[in-house]
Amino acid sequence: MAKSNDLNRREFIKTGSLASAFILSFQLPLPAIARGKTNVAARFAPNAFISISEDNSVKILCNHSEMGQGTYTAMTQLIAEEMDADWSKITVEPAPADATLYSCPAFGMQLTGGSASSYGEWDRLRKVGASARDMLLQAATKVWGVEIVSCRTDNGYVVHSSGKKLAYGELVTKMQGIQPKNDSELVLKDPKDFKYIGKSVKRVEALEKVNGSGKFGMDVSIPGMLVAVVERPPVFGSKVKSFNADKSKSVPGVKHVVQIDRGIAVVATGYWAARKGREVLEVDWDLGPLLNTQKQREQYLAMSKTPGLVATKEGDVSKVHGAAKTIAVLYEFPYLNHAQMEPLNATADVRKDGCDIYIGTQAQTFEQMTAAQILGMKPEQIKVHTQLLGGAFGRRSVFDGHIAAEAVQTSRAVGAPVKVMWSREDDLKGGYYRTVSLHQIKGSIGAANNPVSWHHRVVCQSFMIGSPMEKMAVKNGVDSVSVEGASELHYDIPNIQVEWHQGKDLVPTLWMRSVGHSYNAYVKECFMDELAFAAGKDPYLFRKAMMKKEPRLLGVLDAVAKKSGWGKPLPAGHARGIAVHASFESFTAQVAEVSISPDGKPKVHKVWLAIDCGPVINPDKVRAQMEGSVIFGLTSALYGKLTFKDGRVQQNNFYDYKMVRMDDAPPVDVTIIESPEKMGGVGEPGVPCTAPAVANALFTLTKKRIRKLPFPADVRKA
Repeated sequence: MAKSNDLNRREFIKTGSLASAFILSFQLPLPAIARGKTNVAARFAPNAFISISEDNSVKILCNHSEMGQGTYTAMTQLIAEEMDADWSKITVEPAPADATLYSCPAFGMQLTGGSASSYGEWDRLRKVGASARDMLLQAATKVWGVEIVSCRTDNGYVVHSSGKKLAYGELVTKMQGIQPKNDSELVLKDPKDFKYIGKSVKRVEALEKVNGSGKFGMDVSIPGMLVAVVERPPVFGSKVKSFNADKSKSVPGVKHVVQIDRGIAVVATGYWAARKGREVLEVDWDLGPLLNTQKQREQYLAMSKTPGLVATKEGDVSKVHGAAKTIAVLYEFPYLNHAQMEPLNATADVRKDGCDIYIGTQAQTFEQMTAAQILGMKPEQIKVHTQLLGGAFGRRSVFDGHIAAEAVQTSRAVGAPVKVMWSREDDLKGGYYRTVSLHQIKGSIGAANNPVSWHHRVVCQSFMIGSPMEKMAVKNGVDSVSVEGASELHYDIPNIQVEWHQGKDLVPTLWMRSVGHSYNAYVKECFMDELAFAAGKDPYLFRKAMMKKEPRLLGVLDAVAKKSGWGKPLPAGHARGIAVHASFESFTAQVAEVSISPDGKPKVHKVWLAIDCGPVINPDKVRAQMEGSVIFGLTSALYGKLTFKDGRVQQNNFYDYKMVRMDDAPPVDVTIIESPEKMGGVGEPGVPCTAPAVANALFTLTKKRIRKLPFPADVRKA
């Protein structure tokens, strides 16, 4: 398979603007190369993503991380479809860190996030496959001395109209002089001819996960490797004043105790020795200011009562005439931890001539640039070996690369490869959470019982301001990520204003699955229900009347209402709630059927979900993402909450930071709308509607609004 340093980058690809994604230009074919001591094999790499061998095997280098969402499979479907490859002959490997070759078109850097993998690569990777197919056709016509119009490709072969055929592997040595077409000249398949795209093909990495051969970051083991755990500050913003490592060094197996930027690394022959060494480490901390959850709330509440930076303004919310009823309420959301199943980890091997990093990461570019800066090396001297990720939800995409940085700094200090391992407790208390947020919202109903004004004020922290992506996300001082889902209302209301206040705290925050949509959609959809109730209208019909200009949203709303039997009788003690939202270029709606147990705990019996994400690469992948999203959203609604006392996170592990378990997980009925419209994402759009749909159903049963998450232990007392 082609290595990144085998290739001339400038001959491969030219990057364009973020909006226009990438314009492809392909290098000349690679020559045959020797493999093994006695046998000579050949391979052909038509571009940075594909390598074909004489044995007909095809390797795909995937530039997007596989964290359980099925990216390896979807990206391979795009290439294999246009290449007409034999699916049984394909293997997939992670691409090396190289922003010139492998940047995500949506971000301009090598990063997997924002539900952008599929829609970001829809055009590019199909052209990657089509270019390879065209070059193989050219080679076959040279061998046969025929016109290209007399040839076609089929399942790993070039087939002539006479019936004779050549396997792709047979053409590997025939590629000399074959030139790739410009991407504008490539002809892509008609969707009616797709055999992989739109089909629920089996996931390419499923077998290795089942049989244990798949390598996650925790599985990494390289010769001479030591293991480290880091004693990090007990409160955010604190610094080491001094430390005494004598007791730590007396623990059998402990080899080194070194200070790094984020704390003190205890390095040993194995995890338990390192952990025992950390337990007896003596550190004197300069704690600095201490965050208190209640005091923070008071500060945010005061901010919410003053005008903020305007994110959206239509009409004039201050001059609403003829309003029959006005409602003004407060919504609140806590910090949330990502709680991915595999705790954080990274392995680094620092040498004088370079550094290898083994990590499950969403952001190869950030890891590479951070390590290069720490070591004073060139980015190309930093090799990032991307492992399978045991979940991520945004936590493994950090601008400062601190997960890898700890391993890099420790390896440099001790002169050996080092794996830094986080415990679950470390992960919960280690920061980079979804931000706490507070929302003042006011709306008015007119004389005709239709909404006439909507005024939403958001107070939360921003992780985009001061980040490498600030220019992309921040306009006129407003962080678009913080107000996403609020600033694009999608309802036909004449007077709308959305404002934002930046809360500034020492607690580090980061995107978490569905990001700003996770809290703004709850406010929007629960408050929309409040207005519907005030207007005396059915929540579904109330929404529908305001969506005449939003056909795709209306489509999923109608679909989920029909599928769930909205308006039909339910068993005694059951109720339905509804929510609809647009995010990450996709459109979703959900209906939840809910009851309440005798002790006041909600029981979600079933969730119906409809999604319009445009063209679908793999329906099974979409369904799986929607099902997982509902469970993720329900976890946040029922349990998700981090609190601080004297600057310290009070939660420790899954016993006091709970997840939805199997007995709480409802069946999810997913309807995928067939749509020729623009493709959207699927990793995150299923999350935002779950909590408000459930909360709206609970209101029908209790007549009490839940305006603070997570839900109270007894929802009857909300």
